[in-house]
Amino acid sequence: MNALVTGGSKGIGKAIALKLAALNYNLVICSRGIEDLKIVQAEIQQKYPQVQVHPAVYDLSNQEDCERLATFTMKLFGTLDVLVNNAGQFLPGDISLEQDGLLQQMLQVNLFSAYHLSRAIIPFMKKQQQGCIINMGSVAGLKAYEHGGSYSISKFALVGFSKNLRDELKPFGIKVSTINPGATMSDSWSGSGISEERIMEANDIAEVVAMIVSLSPQAVLEDVTLRPLLGDL
Repeated sequence: MNALVTGGSKGIGKAIALKLAALNYNLVICSRGIEDLKIVQAEIQQKYPQVQVHPAVYDLSNQEDCERLATFTMKLFGTLDVLVNNAGQFLPGDISLEQDGLLQQMLQVNLFSAYHLSRAIIPFMKKQQQGCIINMGSVAGLKAYEHGGSYSISKFALVGFSKNLRDELKPFGIKVSTINPGATMSDSWSGSGISEERIMEANDIAEVVAMIVSLSPQAVLEDVTLRPLLGDL
């Protein structure tokens, strides 16, 4: 079994990569920096020497890099069972006050990366007549989010993209799932002063991914929302 995880060098993406490796998936893990990817690669190969782990450095805000990543992955594996569109960026702001260009930046990173990479991978999954695409949404894409600004807009768009893709790919045996996490420990919360006990662990999200990919071929988990026990921050 083979999987591609974007944003795979830290936080949620790293936790997902580790979880899929535990399930015997060969992996391509992608981010913009090779050093962090090599650290994750070494950790996975130490724990799960039976799986292949291939680091891939691409900027997924760029359409051409999305297409190059798809080509790289399919040349390596030939088939792909799971695509996790986890790459993303959080920059807070208020729509009326945030700097010009922030909306474009958030859309490029949080929406277009998943859009272009999925479009490049889908033809291969259609030939297989099977596959699973998991898009990492956010609670900020489900309801108004204080200081969410353009980030929230981009996540609303990603949720809409995912729902449309789900409907479109049903006839081809391809599953599409959306995970909408609330506050989860990652670089976005570093230095915030928020206790790690107040928010979720990255592995909580990875456990949901493991459940999604372990369902029977005739079942799909369309949408799941996770929040800290005490609610949103």
